[in-house]
Amino acid sequence: MSLEVFFILAIGIFVGFYVQTVVGFAGSLMALPILLFKMQLPDAIAFISIFYLFSSVFLIMKEWRNIDRKIILQLALTSVIGVILGIVVLSYAKPIILKRGLGVFILLYVAYVSFGKTKIKLNKNGVIGFGVMGGFFSGVFSTGGPLYVICVENTAHSIKVFRATMIGVLGLVTITRVPALAVSGILNVNHLKMALFVFPIFLLAQFLGKRTFSKIDEKLFKRSLMLLLCVSGAIMIF
Repeated sequence: MSLEVFFILAIGIFVGFYVQTVVGFAGSLMALPILLFKMQLPDAIAFISIFYLFSSVFLIMKEWRNIDRKIILQLALTSVIGVILGIVVLSYAKPIILKRGLGVFILLYVAYVSFGKTKIKLNKNGVIGFGVMGGFFSGVFSTGGPLYVICVENTAHSIKVFRATMIGVLGLVTITRVPALAVSGILNVNHLKMALFVFPIFLLAQFLGKRTFSKIDEKLFKRSLMLLLCVSGAIMIF
């Protein structure tokens, strides 16, 4: 890996997991457009999945008591199926199509967050459908979070439970995704070695993110994030 690619990886992981720590979502959505400047989509997904695994293990242990395990069980099987389907698509589809698909997905998510006025109500079949789609987008882009947000919001009874359950769901998806990526050959030893060099930057992103969260105006930050996501989505489409 060239020095230029290493710096892009470091910047992408820093930005993605800094944002993830501050607002609790959108880490992949922020990191992917940066990583795709200098690497192929499968490599970018491999790196992001590794760092999500590091993050998930710690956060699940910390938030275990607040996780709604009933929601996790409802989403478990469908998410695993979706992840496997997504990784199959990632292995065989054309990167340019996937890249534009990600751009469309980002813009749709921004539109939902910005203009959606009514909370979506899901029945059992709806949860199953969103579970499969969330797993699929997690497998292809590592960006199933927005779809899981809709599922978890539908049943979580408090912000504390919502945040903890989201951590649990994304942790489950990550634990499924990493072995599947390894079996498919998308994730290999070279990714792990490079991830170790970037690991201190990942820790710095989490540290600064926690400090920022305690000081910054959250509403202003989320508005800025939506603008950045909109720009990154448009760039990836065109």
